[in-house]
Amino acid sequence: MIEKMRELLFRIFKKDSFFGKIIDKVFTREIITYLIFGVLTTLVNWTVYAVLIRLMPGKITLCNALAWVPAILFAFFTNKFFVFQSKDKKLSTLFREFFIFVSSRILTGLMEMFLPALLVRAGFDTRLFGTEGMAAKITVGIAVVILNYVFSKLLAFRKKDKQQGKENGTDSEQ
Repeated sequence: MIEKMRELLFRIFKKDSFFGKIIDKVFTREIITYLIFGVLTTLVNWTVYAVLIRLMPGKITLCNALAWVPAILFAFFTNKFFVFQSKDKKLSTLFREFFIFVSSRILTGLMEMFLPALLVRAGFDTRLFGTEGMAAKITVGIAVVILNYVFSKLLAFRKKDKQQGKENGTDSEQ
């Protein structure tokens, strides 16, 4: 399906054109699956939160924290097996990948909590949709998505060598 999307885009934009080169780099199997599973991870988080907040009304912070756990577990396994296709199933590798993945998500989660307020205090206080701090929140959110991808690709699920990356379909020719 992703390859068919790429073919359609290359019919519109020649592969060697400026836009074709951008499409070739951005519309890869890895990035598209990362975004799809990112949306699904968000849905897991929201669904679990919605269930918990009905069971524990008024406990927003607790429900939010508890909803984060299954969402991160879902994200870890989908990123490991579907997005970055990490084949190594040794327990030591699984623990290393899991530790790095969760640690990086904690770091970016803290960034998401505290950076919008810091940006607003620093003067980036543009209102969007009539909401205070929304421009800062969206900016930080985009940065967090990019950082989560980079941390996952380069740290948690890094490839042993370039050939393994080609075998897993992460090469841009795919």
